Amino acid sequence: MIDYIAQHKRRLAWMPGLYYKLKPKALSWARTWQANLQAYVMSVETVEFGHNCFIAPDCHMFAEPGRKITMGDHCFFAAASFMHGPMTLGNNVAINHSCSFNGGKNGISIGDNTRIANNCVIHASNHGMHPDQVIWQQASTSQGVSIGKDVWIGANVGIVDGVTIADHAVIGMHSMITKDVPQWAIMAGNPARQIGDRRDKKDSLIKHIQAD
Repeated sequence: MIDYIAQHKRRLAWMPGLYYKLKPKALSWARTWQANLQAYVMSVETVEFGHNCFIAPDCHMFAEPGRKITMGDHCFFAAASFMHGPMTLGNNVAINHSCSFNGGKNGISIGDNTRIANNCVIHASNHGMHPDQVIWQQASTSQGVSIGKDVWIGANVGIVDGVTIADHAVIGMHSMITKDVPQWAIMAGNPARQIGDRRDKKDSLIKHIQAD
């Protein structure tokens, strides 16, 4: 007999947004599955899940004492991702598959309702680059990374240490964020530059509604 539940778990792991659309019959096993998985993660790492969160079985969370990972409600972490604290997430934060986040010493913070697409990399640390010493022997530094509320980060984006992305910003696919991003900015490129403002999209939305 085909194991439909096992396949459904694989689907949810790679597309966790579907977890929040499950019908009651599927929720009966999915909630138990998630409760057991999250309880295990919290028993072996300093991780704190909010209400109704989701974690894929192969999302690898590491949070030693002093490098805690905490999150609000309705957050999800998709398959094949690497999460190393310290990290603080608000409510309704989405981290899609194959992301790699390292909080360094001063951590990564992500505000409410922020969506992060697949294959994004955030490293809140850096190596020294003095020419008289090999890279791996140089001391690392960490300023931290701050991402605001209602931010959309596209696939394959890189964010370097010390960056602040303000509320409501949008980061285009394959962009490299090396400097602070202002509120409402639409950014793209490597290194990224501002190419627009989300507030300018209001007129196009009104025209679309009127056309319908």
